Amino acid sequence: MPKQKDKFYQFANLSEYTFKERILIRLAGIVFFGFIKVLGMMTRFEVRGMEHLEAIEAAGKLPILCFWHDRILLSTYFFRKRGVLVMSSQSFDAEYTARAIQRFGYGVIKGSSTRGGSRGLIEMIRAMRSGYPTGFSIDGPRGPRYEAKPGPVILAKKTGDPILPFVIEPQGFWTVKSWDRMHIPRPFTKAVVIISDPIYVDENADETDAESKLRELQMSLDDLTEQGKEWSRRTD
Repeated sequence: MPKQKDKFYQFANLSEYTFKERILIRLAGIVFFGFIKVLGMMTRFEVRGMEHLEAIEAAGKLPILCFWHDRILLSTYFFRKRGVLVMSSQSFDAEYTARAIQRFGYGVIKGSSTRGGSRGLIEMIRAMRSGYPTGFSIDGPRGPRYEAKPGPVILAKKTGDPILPFVIEPQGFWTVKSWDRMHIPRPFTKAVVIISDPIYVDENADETDAESKLRELQMSLDDLTEQGKEWSRRTD
């Protein structure tokens, strides 16, 4: 089982950064953590499909949580304190983000789809085999928006653990002018958490099978997104 003293949960060494950068990273990590915590505490969650996660855990498996990058704020808060490992890119901005989410009990593995991704995925495979759950902002870190990437499918094939897609849809939110149009929930809004059926990938899956599973993951998240929007329309 994950232990909070393990390397994944420890802040990275900042010796490669200047003194000013080290100060900024530490301060930004605290501010970002506080920002997410306040937003989460002010949000009222309605949860659907938690039985899927509970069934995975009851079967002795680990979830590979998958969600869209624009929902990262509330997703970080909702799945806090579960020891989930996530992949963080190797950059200045990623350092303070990593520190913020580690304060919520997440672990960090260095690597991303753009920098060090293969190494990071190998580390994730090893970690899951050692008992760590994982999570992916599946269209991150730079998009294209709402386009699922194959990392979780490879991870599921190599570990035997299932992909668990979910969406968190806040009823009221602001949109950031960024590539993902990130959602910032309005104070005291309601939000629905919808967790889908798990997706298993056979260890003997070939390239065609893997592509089919990636399409299944894409369709699952697309459907969850529509369900969330429909919920929001009905609760207006």
